[in-house]
Amino acid sequence: MPLLHHEPTPMDIKEQHIYKEMGLSDAEYEHIVSLLGRQPNYTETGLFSVMWSEHCSYKTSKPVLKRFPSSGPRVLQGPGEGAGIVDIGDQQAVVFKIESHNHPSAIEPYQGAATGVGGIIRDVFSMGARPIALLNSLRFGPLSSARVRYLFEEVVAGIAGYGNCIGIPTVGGEVQFDKTYEGNPLVNAMCVGLINHEDIQVGRATGVGNTVMYVGAATGRDGIHGATFASDELSDASDEKRSAVQVGDPFMEKLLVEACLEVIKSDALIGMQDMGAAGLTSSASEMASKAGVGMEMDLDKVPQRETGMTPYEMMLSESQERMLLVVQKGREAEIQEIFKKWELHAVAVGTVIEEKTFRLIHKGEVVAEVPVDSLADDAPVYHMPSKEPESFRVNGQLAPWKPTLTNYEEALIGLLKEPTLASKEWVYNQYDSMVQTNTAVLPGSDAAVVRVRGTRKALAMTTDCNGKYLRLDPEVGGRIAVAEAARNIVSSGAVPLAITDCLNFGNPEKPEAFWQLEKAVDGMSEACRILGTPVISGNVSLYNESRGQAIDPTPVVGMVGLVEDIDHITTSHFKAAGDVVYVIGAATEEFGGSAIQQWLTDDVNGQPPQLDLAVEVERQHALLQAIRKQLVMSAHDLSDGGLAVAVVESLMDTGLGCTLTLNGDIDAELFAETQSRFLVTVKPDVAEAFEDLVKDAVKLGKVTEEDVLRIHDKDQEVISVAVSQLEEAWKGVLPCYMQSKTVN
Repeated sequence: MPLLHHEPTPMDIKEQHIYKEMGLSDAEYEHIVSLLGRQPNYTETGLFSVMWSEHCSYKTSKPVLKRFPSSGPRVLQGPGEGAGIVDIGDQQAVVFKIESHNHPSAIEPYQGAATGVGGIIRDVFSMGARPIALLNSLRFGPLSSARVRYLFEEVVAGIAGYGNCIGIPTVGGEVQFDKTYEGNPLVNAMCVGLINHEDIQVGRATGVGNTVMYVGAATGRDGIHGATFASDELSDASDEKRSAVQVGDPFMEKLLVEACLEVIKSDALIGMQDMGAAGLTSSASEMASKAGVGMEMDLDKVPQRETGMTPYEMMLSESQERMLLVVQKGREAEIQEIFKKWELHAVAVGTVIEEKTFRLIHKGEVVAEVPVDSLADDAPVYHMPSKEPESFRVNGQLAPWKPTLTNYEEALIGLLKEPTLASKEWVYNQYDSMVQTNTAVLPGSDAAVVRVRGTRKALAMTTDCNGKYLRLDPEVGGRIAVAEAARNIVSSGAVPLAITDCLNFGNPEKPEAFWQLEKAVDGMSEACRILGTPVISGNVSLYNESRGQAIDPTPVVGMVGLVEDIDHITTSHFKAAGDVVYVIGAATEEFGGSAIQQWLTDDVNGQPPQLDLAVEVERQHALLQAIRKQLVMSAHDLSDGGLAVAVVESLMDTGLGCTLTLNGDIDAELFAETQSRFLVTVKPDVAEAFEDLVKDAVKLGKVTEEDVLRIHDKDQEVISVAVSQLEEAWKGVLPCYMQSKTVN
């Protein structure tokens, strides 16, 4: 909304349909009128517009999200708070969540990405946890576009700039490139924290008469209507919404982290919540509503960094590095003393009241007064029409696609040069992954691993999703996203604990897009139930469309697992010449949605690989047992590019080679993306014990000292290429693109 010198009257808002410009429909406006028994004023309309946006209220996705399993024996906090919490034993727990900052990153990529990182960090320490690791999941269009290269470079710089400055290691993530994301990149940020059970906080404003305190940075005009902006499609006019993008200050946030973690030790603290989407409005109204009380705030006391700010602007600003606290009446000075030490604002701005009303006072006048539950709980819930796309039916009837290959070396090198499969060193070399000195496995393996200081335990963490599979079959693709994340966790020596998800989809008002969301959630839910990984937190990012074109359905899965003993930590890289190479699971001729299909045809079609979750569980369990018995030297899940690409990835930076013999259809053995498979190396003297434990393991060959990858198809050599040549192809892609000055 433009900043106005004279705010419209309630009658202006109704007659000029100003509420529509704020993102409210006619029916929603009428619903607000009926709730209040009168027409809302300008500030009140603003409060409802952000709180009833999809980004804050989940009004179209809520019925679907209920399908997720969200409880389990280890779950201490499921969805509904700043982040989810899972027990890891010894009165310790892991806290984690993933969120999107897609739309802001599309128009202001550096700040969009940076503030996405800042926001997710606040979600984690608002629970009382110390953030120990950051991950991300990124999607961009083809790097042949100068605009895409600009977005990619700035997003990575924003993530690095914020994470490096605040001193939290960025340890893992994924980056994929596809034309479906050209107009609408995806920037999903994940944070993982550690907490002692006794320190767990919740965002509730309990205790009538207690004091509401604003802490952290002052409020400015940045980020106004950010939540509404995130609940609309991108268009040519989106650039005009730069004011909806917040500006981050990682040094301020570092102080805020330390101050808040000190405050949680005080029994004067009742509740704490991040001022994220919808800023002061969401944090205040949600804390009050969850506690069954009301809140009265004096906006004259809100720290402001700009002059003449209106109540509307203060309540809707999404300025960064701010938290809302509720503290025991009479003990405000104790809290203020802590924040004073960290040179941060800590100001009493309101009171918890018995009346379930959200009341705002400005210059001695009541400028907004609405039932507190009307903002947080009374948003409409829509059961959207769902329709199977015709393209899905047609695609399902296609004959299975199979590659026609004559030069396997050329195909392998071609795949390694695909930006989605190529080395991401250009990205993660910009991140500080070692700060805090607990990182045990750096970026580049299946999952990152971070030690739990003072124990023998560690946490494995990953982000995963293959949107091409979901384009072809969202239910199967949803199952695979969860299963692949679990394979990465198991390959690292950890037992999967739980997931957080970021559901990136198109416009839910289009029945075909809503069908994709429903089916993906059904597939994810089934996989979560069978793999024992409940959904403990997450985020929905809808309306990811530009110029009417939706992204591929991309429900990113962030998963955390527990390494029970650091001796079990396993990486994907081959370790020593003479080690025996195994593949767990046989290949079948499944090429729909595969990297080889994309490379050869510049498109995907047909059926994605199928997934038997019972087989998945069995193989994951067997591999984890073998790892815990110290039988495994390296483990790597097979995913994009199949066995051939996995072998090359395992050889990178080792100085080793390997010789393998494949049986069966050579195209499938090399490039099919059959599910539930792992590439494993073991020492020769324990090979028999490994085979006894892992029934589906097939011996392929051995690791060699020679810098050559040799692959035989029965008696014929189909690949013989220097590993150094493969490394050059794989590592050179992103730097080459990013040095390009060509404009397209």
